Amino acid sequence: MRILVLGGTWFLGRAVAENALNRGWEVTAFNRGRSGVAPAGTRTVHGDRTDARHLAKLAGRGPWDAVIDTSASELAPRDVLAGARALHPVTGRYVYVSTVSAYQGWPDEALTESSALLDAPADADADFGRLPDGWIGPDLHYGRQKAGAERASVEAFGEDRVSILRPGVILGPGEYVGRLPWWLRRAERGGPILAPGEPAKTIQPVDVRDVATFALDQALATTGGAYNVTAPIGRETMGGFLGACLDVTGSDGRLVWTPDDVLKAAAVRQWTELPLWRTGGMPVEHPRWAKHGIDPAKETAILAGLCR
Repeated sequence: MRILVLGGTWFLGRAVAENALNRGWEVTAFNRGRSGVAPAGTRTVHGDRTDARHLAKLAGRGPWDAVIDTSASELAPRDVLAGARALHPVTGRYVYVSTVSAYQGWPDEALTESSALLDAPADADADFGRLPDGWIGPDLHYGRQKAGAERASVEAFGEDRVSILRPGVILGPGEYVGRLPWWLRRAERGGPILAPGEPAKTIQPVDVRDVATFALDQALATTGGAYNVTAPIGRETMGGFLGACLDVTGSDGRLVWTPDDVLKAAAVRQWTELPLWRTGGMPVEHPRWAKHGIDPAKETAILAGLCR
């Protein structure tokens, strides 16, 4: 099996490359060479995805059985479209790593793989959906860009040859956002630890190694589709997560659970000042779903759970 990883040097891209090498696959990594080095045994091609000359050079190194696109977070849909079109003649399948932010209803509605996506054409530029200065309200720019990039991959390869992965929160080795490391450092310091909301609240993080495994399994698939790549609803809780942080750090810290209303009244910024904490209710027709109500039904039918 020959695969091309767009990225391959850090976090998910690196996990994909390492997993593929462990399977005995031949791995090529395409990146700018600015964020680290791909795993030993990987064939590396340096280049810029927004440069047509570099894409042509890359295509000349093929063919591949599949491409795993892990590096499109900063790319406009039209750049994803140009890259996918350049690789189409030399690649069998395209696995695109998107996000649940591409859904119209995120984060306020219960979501399935058939939920409506945000509006964005496949050839949108980087400014599509950008909000004006002074805007007060949700910023959907990132989600629109990713939704447009999904459409770009399908436009280039066709629905049957594209697998789209929509993770929520990815945690694990090499994480650079700082969510899991933040809580681990706080647990390690010990003492009273402000714990947001209530311990039974559902969260749906997924381990980066499991996302990599699923992405590579999709490289072997014979049909296309979109998948919510998250832990099953109700299996993981904030209490379990923070308890695990205390356990692995050997901390004597004490969790002090603080109601959402108290934290909001104190103007604590959700998701950033307290990672993984987000408030709000789900629609009444889904009373069993907590705020993180992302149903991974299709994905769990293929891979039994995605959370170590």
